[in-house]
Amino acid sequence: MSEFFDPYNADRPLMMKCSCGRDHTLADHHAEVAADSAAIELRRRSETAEFEAYSNEFIEATLVKAIFPHDEERRNFLRAVGKGTAMAAIASVLPVASMQAMAQEKQGSLEKTDLKIGFIPITCATPLIMAHPLGFYSKQGLNVSVTKTAGWALVRDKMINKEYDASHFLSPMPLAISMGLGSNATPMNVATIQNINGQAITLALKHKDNRDPKNWKGFKFGIPFDFSMHNFLLRYYLAENGLNPDTDVQLRVIPPAEMVANLRAGNIDGFLGPDPFNQRAVFDEVGFIHVLTKDLWNGHPCCAFGTSTEFIQKNPNTFAALYRAVLTAAAMARQPKNRELIAKVIAPSQYLNQPEAVLNQVLSGKFADGLGKIQNVPDRADFDPMPWQSMAVWMLTQMKRWGYVKGDVNYKQIAEKVFLITDARKHMKDLGMPFTAGPTYTKHTIMGKAFDAAKPDEYLKSFAISKVA
Repeated sequence: MSEFFDPYNADRPLMMKCSCGRDHTLADHHAEVAADSAAIELRRRSETAEFEAYSNEFIEATLVKAIFPHDEERRNFLRAVGKGTAMAAIASVLPVASMQAMAQEKQGSLEKTDLKIGFIPITCATPLIMAHPLGFYSKQGLNVSVTKTAGWALVRDKMINKEYDASHFLSPMPLAISMGLGSNATPMNVATIQNINGQAITLALKHKDNRDPKNWKGFKFGIPFDFSMHNFLLRYYLAENGLNPDTDVQLRVIPPAEMVANLRAGNIDGFLGPDPFNQRAVFDEVGFIHVLTKDLWNGHPCCAFGTSTEFIQKNPNTFAALYRAVLTAAAMARQPKNRELIAKVIAPSQYLNQPEAVLNQVLSGKFADGLGKIQNVPDRADFDPMPWQSMAVWMLTQMKRWGYVKGDVNYKQIAEKVFLITDARKHMKDLGMPFTAGPTYTKHTIMGKAFDAAKPDEYLKSFAISKVA
């Protein structure tokens, strides 16, 4: 557009039609263009915000629908816990922006996408199990089948035979398998600890008035596996109370799912087992909780997530994707506000096949003890994923203490080869998760006695009851 001055109004420019089709000055034109641009930008931002809000709701709704595919079941769930609670639980661990960023992040191509992961139906496996219905595996591009398994020996055999790609383990199992204890030596690795605490010594109701372990000579106890924290903690507890676990009592390996039935039938006097079966014994009115294992060693490891060293070497990108999925689930499981939702997610028959009321008592820490009291222990179960190598050294000392391994043990070498704490820290950092930096060993206290992983043989020699001379 050009400007000419009107000879009768020298101070007023003569208007000629602008190229935009309107009559105005050049300054007015630029001002209106700027205003239009601002309006367009404001509208764009508004539409983007609406789209992002819609995306958030869509993703959250999709997750809830994946968990509860039947409309009536989904409506009942949302009525029970409220949409806000359900969405807050999902959003707390899966902020949409992070999901979108991770989805667009260029990761190495996955060597294998169809995976089979084994698990035992106990609350110890919560992160590994919940990652399936909540879509944490699929978000990493993995098509995972989580497979319920009858017992720990079967888990070991299926891992050695490569029928499973990865598995829920008792945390001492990868150590034992790597060393060839009870099986052919096959290098295994612990990627994360699945749970800490979350176990108990449960006794039959007939022993309500016999709470002193010194009087338990002749008792029969169930444990889930020889290479388990359950076995090592029960042996430790009995020995600290003057009983030799190999001569004064009987320890029987019983699959966790069969422990309550054996207690009911009188085949055992008690068990040190995983939840939910301690609470299930109370729920079924056949037993009571004598002591939580957190009262023996607060923060003790129990189960782990891991795989074979060969799988990691052949499938590094797939293993990294698995790591991210399980760590994301652990982050969600650590938050008490999410436990009610998690109980509902893992209760169905394809997972734990347990009443939600039982799982809620375990995960919330507010529970009936079978002795007529309601206890409130928020850290009864927790899901700290840190695979401290000092934990591995302690397990190795107990293997040697009770004769599962003979001769000299290179504690440090085995612990550092099997427990992948450096990898865990790297992936936790990448996911923005809090983690403890620094050394890979830490101090632990078991029944009031300090354990220094730098002095394992000295620790072994300090016990009055032991198979080590």
